[in-house]
This record gives sequence, C-alpha cells and structure tokens, in this order.
Amino acid sequence: MAIDITPAVIPHLVVHDGAAAIDFYVKAFGATELGRLPGPDGRLVHGAVQINGSTVMLADDYPEYCDGQSETPKNLGGTPVTIHLVVTDVDAAFARATEAGAEVVMPLEDVFWGDRYGVVRDPFGHKWSLGQPVREVSDEELSKAMQEFP
Repeated sequence: MAIDITPAVIPHLVVHDGAAAIDFYVKAFGATELGRLPGPDGRLVHGAVQINGSTVMLADDYPEYCDGQSETPKNLGGTPVTIHLVVTDVDAAFARATEAGAEVVMPLEDVFWGDRYGVVRDPFGHKWSLGQPVREVSDEELSKAMQEFP
C-alpha cells in the first residue's frame, strides 16, 4: 500500500506550554485542533492545529535534545519569524486575537500595499501578522510608495 504524500511547508513552533498554546490558537485564531501527543513527563512531544486550512505543528521545549539550548522565542530573546494570516475580516480577527491575550506589536492600519494589516505576539513569543486585501495597488503606485518608505 502506497502512502499518499502531499508536498507542503508547515511551520513547527517550539513553545513553553504546548497544551496552553493549542488552546490559545483555537481561541485566538479559530484553529481546529488536529491532535496532541504528550510525553511521559507531560510535555507535549507533538501537537498540530489547522488555521485557515493550513497545518501548524508545535511542541514543548526540549533543550536536552538541542545541546542544552532552549528554542522558545522567550528564551532566545525574540523571533525573526512572523507567521502571516490572510483573513476576510481583519478587524474581527485582530480583536479576537487580542481579546484572547495576544499583544499588539503593530496596530491595524491600511498600508501602502493595499492591505489592512497588523501584527500581534502570542503569549508564547511567536509573531503573527494579520492582513486583509482592501484595495488594488498599481505597480506605479507601489513603486512610488517604496520611494517614500522609511
């Protein structure tokens, strides 16, 4: 029997409380829990949620398997990665995320590339941008805006 494989890119987040992270993503982003596998010590070995039709995997921190180094954003002093969500009602999605406990990094605003856009940080240190296309932007308009960009 052949295994059906669909190529994909799936973020795999390391967090300090995997069970709480799954619960947060369900509440903040309307995620659907796909599963969780706790290890013998209670830490989450593997968990997965689906957000906007895409899978996000997560696990608790296991420094003992990473040369003693913690891999959570909080222990690393932040993250250079932002996960972007395209939504149909960004104001409602942003409000839902902040009401669930996400911290506002960049408030919602209409940005030059034609989206209504903002950024939040989840309680585990991961950044999420939320965007909704609101207007078409011509190449000329985009080029001019880039010239004026800080």
